[in-house]
Amino acid sequence: MIQLFISVLLFFVLFFGISFILNMILRQTWLMAFVFPIIVVFIVDTVSFSSYFSEPGTAFSSLGNELTSLGTQDMVILSSGFIGTIAAGFVIRFLRKSGYQMF
Repeated sequence: MIQLFISVLLFFVLFFGISFILNMILRQTWLMAFVFPIIVVFIVDTVSFSSYFSEPGTAFSSLGNELTSLGTQDMVILSSGFIGTIAAGFVIRFLRKSGYQMF
């Protein structure tokens, strides 16, 4: 149980920080929210990236099987990372509305 709590906290902080920095540098507030599903595919999937272009049928069916076979703990951990990206977007929006010009 303690490992789940630490993992959730680490994923939240990790993706919050990455999203905050990318939002600050690229000035695209919700960029990481759209990139996050691609990162989840890289974390979860077992086939190579090139197989999505050479053998799309088997690659996407394998991805579907991997996503449906994720455990509850894995879904909670990955969801905390997504919540971190969303929180970073709201924080950046709030800071920009408050008058802070970041880069």
